[in-house]
Amino acid sequence: MADGNLPPLTPAGYQVLLALASGTTHGYAIMRFVDEATGGEVRLGPGTLYRTIARLAADGLLEETGAEEADARRRNYRLTRLGHATARRESALLARLVTVAAEAGLLPDTERRTA
Repeated sequence: MADGNLPPLTPAGYQVLLALASGTTHGYAIMRFVDEATGGEVRLGPGTLYRTIARLAADGLLEETGAEEADARRRNYRLTRLGHATARRESALLARLVTVAAEAGLLPDTERRTA
């Protein structure tokens, strides 16, 4: 997945970027997003989440913003331009892989195509 300019992503890294794709939010909301988006199949614990956030920040993919006025204790995060580009690249790759999986009959309601 590496592409010279864009750092490789772990599944947790992609999930965090995906959670931030629609705007700034805090860690607990990211955990809830991942839980809901995966139907509860993936749960990012606080340790995994904050290690992932630290790595993504170090790679320049997200940045911390000011705290919400309503709750100054929460740290908020947003994607950088590089974070958006990385999330787009990873999403395109996953879309191609899903197409291949469907063609192989690996998704519900798909049959393997024979040549």
